[in-house]
Amino acid sequence: MPAYDPRGAKGIGLTYATANRGGCHVTGYTIAPEILGIPQKIDPLTPEGKAYWAKVFQDLTSVVNSAVNCLFTTFEIGAKDYAALFNTIAGFNFTEQDVMTIGERIYNLERYIMSLYGFSAKDDTLPPRLLKEPMPEGAAKGQVVELDKMLEEYYKLRGWVDGVPTKEKLKELGIEL
Repeated sequence: MPAYDPRGAKGIGLTYATANRGGCHVTGYTIAPEILGIPQKIDPLTPEGKAYWAKVFQDLTSVVNSAVNCLFTTFEIGAKDYAALFNTIAGFNFTEQDVMTIGERIYNLERYIMSLYGFSAKDDTLPPRLLKEPMPEGAAKGQVVELDKMLEEYYKLRGWVDGVPTKEKLKELGIEL
């Protein structure tokens, strides 16, 4: 796993497990709220609420990456700022919600394409050590990643079944098959 042990930051564990390119901390940087307190501080050791933050950061990161910007701009520049940037540069009339919807479309399309190659919920996992072996020391001593609980909430929030966007979800996002 890159960068962070998810036993000490559960949201990044969910992000690793659901990243469209494999365990990747820059696919949705939930370290921002879990450790840095940006845009707000959340408890890194609880699985509650992590599905929401994983989705938010994955969707925003999809837009940032598509705009060929650095992920770390999201610490200070959010969707509202990106909307203003795109509107100024390209003459669009995007809102903050438009930017997040664009990111959601990107993430779902990537996931759908992966499903065509056989990827599904069975692939949304972490190494067994992180799921079963408690952290031996430090602030996260005794912690493991409660991935199943977070995945259930995440799939529901995303509108996915078995780790794959439903046809209804794709249609809702304007993705025609």
